[in-house]
Amino acid sequence: MSPARSAGVKVEDRCGRYPRTVTKYRAVFFDAGETLVHPHPSFAELFTLVLNREGFDVDPAVVADSMHVISERFREAVSDMWTTSPERSREFWHSVYERLLEHLGVPNPNGLADQLYAEFTDLSNYRLFPDVEETIGRLRTGRVLLGVVSNFEAWLEQLLESLGIADAFDVRVISGVEGMEKPDPGIFILALDRAGANPRESVYVGDSPEFDTRPAEELGMLGVLLDRRGRFPEHSGLRITTLDDLPSVIGLER
Repeated sequence: MSPARSAGVKVEDRCGRYPRTVTKYRAVFFDAGETLVHPHPSFAELFTLVLNREGFDVDPAVVADSMHVISERFREAVSDMWTTSPERSREFWHSVYERLLEHLGVPNPNGLADQLYAEFTDLSNYRLFPDVEETIGRLRTGRVLLGVVSNFEAWLEQLLESLGIADAFDVRVISGVEGMEKPDPGIFILALDRAGANPRESVYVGDSPEFDTRPAEELGMLGVLLDRRGRFPEHSGLRITTLDDLPSVIGLER
C-alpha cells in the first residue's frame, strides 16, 4: 500500500448510520464555478441588478427559486462543447438567459441577453467562496497536490489569477483551453496524467453529481459532492455543504 493511502479515518455516511473508512489522498481536484468561485454577490442578485437597471422589477428571491431552469439547460448541453470557443459560449449563455427571462415573464428586447453576458464575463463580478482559501491552505499543509478541472471558458485562468489563487493549483485543466468537457472521462484523465496521480489516490470535488462526482468515481477517484445550496440531500455518496469539512472527510485531519 502506498504511503498516500496508508492512513485511515472514520467518517459517517449521509444518514450517520455507519462509519466509512477513507484514506489519506495524494491529489485533490476541484471544479471551479459554484465550488471555488461565484458571481458576486450571487447569480440571482447580479442577474436582478441587470434587469433592474433596465427597468424590470424582479425580486432576487424569485430568480433564485428559478435556478432549476438553468440546471435543465445545463443537462441538455452535456455534449454541446459550449465552453470551447467564445462563439459557442455566447450562444449557450444567450440560450440560458433567454430561457430564464421567459420563465420569469420578462420581455427579451434586443441587447438584454448581451448585457447579461457582459456582466457575467466581467472578472470583477466574481469572488471566492469564504471557505476556499483556508481549505486550500489546510490541504497544502498536508502536502496534497491540488488541481482544477472545470467546464469553463479559457478566461478562468485569468479569473483565478485575479483572485490570487492560481498558483495554489499545481494542475489546471480548463475545458475552454483543452477542447473537452466534463463528463467526458478524458478531461479527468488528462488532469491525472499531468499530476502524475493514480485515480485511486485522487479526490474530485464539485457541485454536480452528473458532471463532477459520477464521472470521477467511474474512473476510480473519490467523488465529494459540495452541496452548498442543499440541492441533493439524498445523494448516496460523500456529500459536504462547506469546504471546511473536506480535509477531515478525506483523511487529512483527524
